[in-house]
Amino acid sequence: QLQASGGGLVQAGGSLRLSCAGSGRTLNNYGMGWFRQAPGKECEFVATISWSGSSTYYADSVKGRFTISRDNAKNTVYLQMNSLKSEDTAVYYCAAGIIGTTAYQYAYWGQGTLVTVSS
Repeated sequence: QLQASGGGLVQAGGSLRLSCAGSGRTLNNYGMGWFRQAPGKECEFVATISWSGSSTYYADSVKGRFTISRDNAKNTVYLQMNSLKSEDTAVYYCAAGIIGTTAYQYAYWGQGTLVTVSS
C-alpha cells in the first residue's frame, strides 16, 4: 500500500511538499515515481528516483521547481514543489516500480492527493 499525502490549496508561487509512505510494503527496493493527472488530461510523468536516491529525473515542466527525494529509513518518498503555477493543479500519484518515466514501469500506485494552485 502506498499512501500519498500533503496536497492542498496553495497560491501561485507557493510551495507544498507531498509525501508517499509505504504501508505494509518496504519501498527501499523500488524506484519511485510521481505522476499527475489534471482535469480532462492524461496522466503525465513528473519525477522519478532510484532506490538508492542517487539518480533522479524530472519532466521538463517541473525541472528546477520540484525536487524528489526519499528517506528509506522512514519508508517515505517526497516531492517538494516550489514556485507552483496554476498548471500544476492536478491529482498527484506516487508509484513504486523501477526508475522510469512511463506508467507501465510502476507496479504499485497510491490513491492520489489533490493539489490546487490558485492564480
